Amino acid sequence: MDDHESSVSSSRQIAVKSEEGIVLARQAGRAMSAGLGLSETDQTLVATAISEVARNIILYAGRGVVELEVTTGPNGSGLSIRAVDEGPGIPDIELAMRDGYSTGRSLGLGLPGARRLMDDFSITSEPGLGTVVTMVKWGGTAVPLMEGSSP
Repeated sequence: MDDHESSVSSSRQIAVKSEEGIVLARQAGRAMSAGLGLSETDQTLVATAISEVARNIILYAGRGVVELEVTTGPNGSGLSIRAVDEGPGIPDIELAMRDGYSTGRSLGLGLPGARRLMDDFSITSEPGLGTVVTMVKWGGTAVPLMEGSSP
């Protein structure tokens, strides 16, 4: 490993069922982003996007999970975030992705805002079964530390 590279845990899973879960997911996302060598700006974008999708979990599903994983691709290393719930699902994803649309009492910026903050974004939802939002922020330089190995 080069001097400028650092190791970072390759995955983390955070239960989201309260404000505390949102905070823990944000903190974990920021820490993993920093470990990957993402800029402070990108660390903030990651934390903000996690907040948006985690808050949606609480508002619409009551509970779920945020999964963070170091990934590699043609753009180098990145942080992949999956927000998973088993809530009511989203009947019209296209409508939900429009700025200003909200079924709650929010400004309707959560999902479209998260999409703008991240490099890759996808959403799948099945009414009655839940929603999965997957996002990636690319640009990391660190080598992931695989589970069970030492630095």
